[in-house]
Amino acid sequence: MIPRYQRILFWSLSGAILLMALVLLRGCEQAREKLTRHRDETPLTAPVAAPSETVRLALANDATGSIALVDRDLALPTEPTARARTLLARLIAEYSYKDSAHPLESGSAVDAVFLLDLPLRPAAAPGAKQTQGPARQDHSVVAGWSSPDGPPSNADLNPGPRNAGGKLAVVNLYGSFADHHPSGIEPETLTIDSILETLYANFPQIERVRFLVDGQPRETLNGHADLMRTYDTTGAADEPAQPGTQEEGQ
Repeated sequence: MIPRYQRILFWSLSGAILLMALVLLRGCEQAREKLTRHRDETPLTAPVAAPSETVRLALANDATGSIALVDRDLALPTEPTARARTLLARLIAEYSYKDSAHPLESGSAVDAVFLLDLPLRPAAAPGAKQTQGPARQDHSVVAGWSSPDGPPSNADLNPGPRNAGGKLAVVNLYGSFADHHPSGIEPETLTIDSILETLYANFPQIERVRFLVDGQPRETLNGHADLMRTYDTTGAADEPAQPGTQEEGQ
């Protein structure tokens, strides 16, 4: 028969082992959470002295490889370029929310958006004589592009806008956003398409879009999606919007 003191020692050691195992499991969970949790670095949006209005965001879904239009209530500035930037900032912020279908790291993404009239006028060659006539603003030169090293004007490929008053949007992204974007042809393409369709859904006059990164041309977003080309908007705003509600506490 096992002495009583041995039984007490056995059960005491068993209880201590079980307690240590539980403590170790909890510690492992906390360490994994710290490694996988992204700090929310999305900048706070400055208050806008304007009533909220319904806007349409084209949200990407990695699982289905699709993009769906949803409605959101957002206060936007009145100036068009500021409106476009605020809209895209909200779009990217949605991707940093918990359980996002297209997860991206939080943080600043869009530095500025420029709107230029179409068609673009080809940049004048060095030493070329100025033509006679009233002075015109040269919309072919955008910050970060210089002829002949930078991307050429697309005026010869796109002789005119589809609609009167058509615009080219130049979206200047932060380098930190591009560098930390998930690499891959599908996630990068979904982000680009999401931006294109969001712009067109809220600014139908935007027909084409170009991208800069930190004010300079960049070959790809993060190794795959081409940023040197001029993108045509797809007209996704003609599709019926899907109902969506903003998550609370995000």
